[in-house]
Amino acid sequence: DDVDMLERPDMEKVYVIEVESGKQEFDLYYSEEGILVKSVADTDNDSENYLPAEIPTGHRKAWFFIMTTQTTTRSKTYDMVYIAVFAVLIAICSWISIPMTVPFTLQTFAVFLAVGVLGGKRGSLAVLIYILLGAVGIPVFAGFSGGIGQLLGNTGGYIIGFLFSALLMWLIEKLFGRKTWVLGISMVLGLIVCYAIGTVWFMVVYAQNSGAVGLATVLGWCVIPFIIPDLVKIALALTLSKRLSKALKLNGQE
Repeated sequence: DDVDMLERPDMEKVYVIEVESGKQEFDLYYSEEGILVKSVADTDNDSENYLPAEIPTGHRKAWFFIMTTQTTTRSKTYDMVYIAVFAVLIAICSWISIPMTVPFTLQTFAVFLAVGVLGGKRGSLAVLIYILLGAVGIPVFAGFSGGIGQLLGNTGGYIIGFLFSALLMWLIEKLFGRKTWVLGISMVLGLIVCYAIGTVWFMVVYAQNSGAVGLATVLGWCVIPFIIPDLVKIALALTLSKRLSKALKLNGQE
C-alpha cells in the first residue's frame, strides 16, 4: 500500500504518499465539498485540491496520487520561472543608480525582495543565478559590468555577500518561520553579514593591490554612506514582500 496514515498533534489526519519527486506529507480535510488536500511537508507545492466526496474510499488514493504528481510538476515549473524572473529583477535593479551625494543602486533592495517573496530556498537560488550570470561575463552587475574580474575586485565581496545574506535569511526562516517581524530582522542581519564580508574582502584585495588600509577608512568608503539608504530599501522590500507573496500565492512556502 502506497499510503500510510500518521497521527500528528497539530492536525486531524496526515497521509504520506510516494510520488515522483519523493515522499511528501499532505493534510486531508473532509467537508461536504469533498476532501481538501493541502501540502504539509513539501510546502513548495502549496497544493490545494478537492477530491469529490462521492468517490469511493478505495479510489481516493489513486486520484490523490495523480493530482499530487501533476501539482508537483506544475509547481516546479513555476519555481523555475519565479527564480529566473527575480534573478533578472536583481540585475535590472543593479543597473538603476539613484543620484545622491554618494550614488547607490537598488541591488540590495532586489536581493531582499527576492528572498522575501520567494522564500529562503528559491530566493537564494535567484541570488546565486544572478552572481553566476555576472561571473561568466553577462553585464548584470552595477554599471552594466560583468566578469569574474568584478567579483575578484575590491567590491566583489559585497556581491558575494548577497548570497550569504540570502542563506542567513533562509536559515532564520527555517528556525523561526516567515512572520513579518522575523523577515524584517533577518533582512537587517543579512545586511550586516553582507557588510562584514564585503568589508573584509575589500581590505584584503585593496592591501594586495594598493597597500594596507584601515577598517575605519573602508567603512567610511563602503558602508556608512549606504546604511540609511539600505535601511530604506529593507523597509520597502519588507512591505512589498508580503503583498507580492499573497498575490503570487507564495506566502508561507519555505
